[in-house]
Amino acid sequence: QVQLVESGDGLAQPGGSLRLSCAASGRPASSLKMGWFRQAPGKERDFVAVIDGWSVSRYYADSVKGRFTISRDNAKNTVYLQMNSLKPEDTAVYVCAASSARGWPPRDYDYWGQGTQVTVSS
Repeated sequence: QVQLVESGDGLAQPGGSLRLSCAASGRPASSLKMGWFRQAPGKERDFVAVIDGWSVSRYYADSVKGRFTISRDNAKNTVYLQMNSLKPEDTAVYVCAASSARGWPPRDYDYWGQGTQVTVSS
């Protein structure tokens, strides 16, 4: 029922910026908390950031706090991840996810996108 499709630039130099987008369909935008995860080769998927249904609350992993910003535009059914001051260790497949769970921050996510590759390299 819910489909998430990520898009965004895939390559940046260290210190550069990228913005990822995730277009959602199938449910009202405000009904879902939206998050970003990332998975580097050979590693488990790690939480990056999440935003609630009304853009009131945001929560970030310590590794990206102060550098990444999550936002959403419910009129466009889209969530964004603005990534600044990129580091090589940010290289990963970034995946958009949606959570219908109660509480904050959500611990469970119900829907997942297919992911988009982000590479940070000189």
